[in-house]
Amino acid sequence: MRSGYNLPHMRTNTHHTRTVGFLFVASLLLVACGWIERTPTPTLPPSATGTPGPTETSTPTPFPPSPTPEPLAATVNGEPISLAEYQAEMARYRAAQPSSDASVGDGASNQVLDDLIDQTLLAQGARENGFTVDDTVVQEHIDGLIEQVGGEGPFAIWLADQGYTRENFRLALARAIAAAWMRDWIIAKVPQVAEQVHARQILLYNSDQAGEVLAELDAGKDFATLSATYNPATLGELGWFPRGYLSDPAVEEAAFSLEPGEHSQVIKSQIGFQIIEVIERDPERPLDPDARMVLQEKAFRDWLATKRDQSEIEIFLP
Repeated sequence: MRSGYNLPHMRTNTHHTRTVGFLFVASLLLVACGWIERTPTPTLPPSATGTPGPTETSTPTPFPPSPTPEPLAATVNGEPISLAEYQAEMARYRAAQPSSDASVGDGASNQVLDDLIDQTLLAQGARENGFTVDDTVVQEHIDGLIEQVGGEGPFAIWLADQGYTRENFRLALARAIAAAWMRDWIIAKVPQVAEQVHARQILLYNSDQAGEVLAELDAGKDFATLSATYNPATLGELGWFPRGYLSDPAVEEAAFSLEPGEHSQVIKSQIGFQIIEVIERDPERPLDPDARMVLQEKAFRDWLATKRDQSEIEIFLP
């Protein structure tokens, strides 16, 4: 049992739909939203040639107006996220919230844009690692969705209801596939084994009491006896865990600095005052599913944070 350490699971962005059949679409688009191609640089027509007659006044032929650039919400390494795409995604996010949820505000706006940026970074990472999305694969997914929901009619209704056109849905789906591939590539690199320690704790909520318990331990009092006294429900058991598992770095650092049978000083942590004892160490212990999932989540978050730091991201929202 790992008492007091619950790490958040990987954030996802799932859109609620009006029919059960479209839940498959939502799950497939965990990391998807539309992709709007860059507005091409306009090509100006060549200048007119010829010499005007002796009585004519040369009047310059005006160039046609340049196409108006599409408003953008952001660019990620030069790749645009259009304002229309952001607004459509924001509308889908709001529609997915319970009517009683009053939390949809500026925080939600930032979350939606952050998700769009993260999704773009993942798709870019997939391309950098040699993954390409085949058009036939995208079409197979679309054909499967159409069949699943009952035909072209219901599918067209859902697309319109969600603010998609067929073109930007296809592009969204392609990016979803690329981003999901990159996510899987990142988490697959987390090893199956890692250095781990088996530890227990004495958790207290008063610094003076923690100091008294530490004095007892230093005087030779048995750690297991004291941990059972102060934490009878768990006996202080933290179980086996690798680096990167605990939510408090100070507690984890202390645990990995100890040899079996040694105890730490009092550590002021997020949940109180802790004293840690290491029972066993193993340099190559297989990770249990929960621990590996936590390390995979951390690897995913770390990859995105590093990618953001290395990327040129411009935001144009007010």
